[in-house]
Amino acid sequence: MMSEKKTQTMKPATAAQKLGILLEAAPEEFQSAPVSRTELAALEAKPPAWLVDLRANGPHPKQVVAAKLGVSISGLVRGAVTEPLTSAEIQALLQQPPAWLVTERATQYEVREEQIRVKDRDAERARKIAHVARQAAQNEKAGRGR
Repeated sequence: MMSEKKTQTMKPATAAQKLGILLEAAPEEFQSAPVSRTELAALEAKPPAWLVDLRANGPHPKQVVAAKLGVSISGLVRGAVTEPLTSAEIQALLQQPPAWLVTERATQYEVREEQIRVKDRDAERARKIAHVARQAAQNEKAGRGR
């Protein structure tokens, strides 16, 4: 006897995170029931009006606020931003950035620059190691060919 395949579901909070929305701002029917992978895919493929509106106007969860402001989530905390923000509030901060935002954006820029530098350094090291390995293999091959 074969058992029916159980549909995989996720908690509404997980689905909201995957959709990049604040759970508390979603309709009650979304908040109160598990979401299947099929339902999530449908929401992403053809977002209903409420999802389009939430994504455009907010309120946004902290990871979206941080990304839109160009700072880390820790930077939001240091800037005392603990509540979800709307797109209009984010725009206002970007148009007249407070000192904490200027500092955090500079910090985030430096972090990204360092990540790029380390990635480039590691790629150069890997290139050199591969080159040495190729030369050793060629020398080995040449030594056997005599």
